[in-house]
Amino acid sequence: MKPALRRIGVLTSGGDAPGMNAAIRAITRSALARGVAVTGIRRGYAGLISADFVDMNSRSVSNTIQRGGTILMSSRCPEMYERSGRRRAADNLRQAGVDGLVTIGGNGSIRGALALWKEEKVRVVHVPSTVDNDLPGTDVTIGFDTAVNTAIGAIDKLRDTAASHGRVFLVEVMGRENGHIAVDAALASGAEAVFVPEAKAEMKLLMKRVQAWWQEGKHSLIIVVAEGDEGGGLAAIANALKALPGIELRTCTLGHIQRGGSPTAHDRVLASTYGAAAVDALLAGKAGVMVSLSAGRLRTVPLTVGLKKPRPSDRHRFALVNRLA
Repeated sequence: MKPALRRIGVLTSGGDAPGMNAAIRAITRSALARGVAVTGIRRGYAGLISADFVDMNSRSVSNTIQRGGTILMSSRCPEMYERSGRRRAADNLRQAGVDGLVTIGGNGSIRGALALWKEEKVRVVHVPSTVDNDLPGTDVTIGFDTAVNTAIGAIDKLRDTAASHGRVFLVEVMGRENGHIAVDAALASGAEAVFVPEAKAEMKLLMKRVQAWWQEGKHSLIIVVAEGDEGGGLAAIANALKALPGIELRTCTLGHIQRGGSPTAHDRVLASTYGAAAVDALLAGKAGVMVSLSAGRLRTVPLTVGLKKPRPSDRHRFALVNRLA
């Protein structure tokens, strides 16, 4: 027999990602359409521990699908690392009559969700949302497509200047542990090279190619660098290139601009699909799972899958950037 579901809670945790509001909207309206009340939890797990709750209705999420950030806000919550904090969070949910919880975020958010499920038996379903796109168990996360398109827009503008002045531009994008954004942005913008953490062995070879291009007279180059590049990142690559005679080198760090802005159509559709699927999963009696999209198939996987080694960027696409340069 499926457990009763009268009210669900929803929170966003960790770094914001374009499309989070579309997910909140889908969760809220899907639940209400099924006769289930919705409680919004402000400021992520911190709001869960402090009982910063708000009743949600259809109007609460009106005119939000196109907005970046998260209307429920997010914050860090060191208290969730303590058992006492997690117990207080669960007690607050029970006192508010919340029967199920939907969390939206990355791997840190999954850890909190898994702890609530294992220790306190809070019925949790997670929605994967991170611009880094590195969560195992799913092919794509909310916010990634928007972040890539933001990077592409910036690179396209920088290329105009690079071509006009014969300059080399190093463009740093997000990706401390992986190069998903870097690889896709480089491929889509026609960059000459991309440096990512997963391709340590290729770094010296790439540097030699860039140096050879310069010496051959190709002086307008766009090179995309993931911020966590094992070769030393933007500064180390810039220092190596500065040794080239006559080089005009410029660096540009896109930073948090990749998190903001209106989500793309792809992220709005993905977030809406994930949000509705999370409500369906709870109503079906599932808990301790994450909704995912794998090979075009929408499904749920155990939360523990989302805590495995971060998913690396696509090696074929990485190779294609260099082949097409």
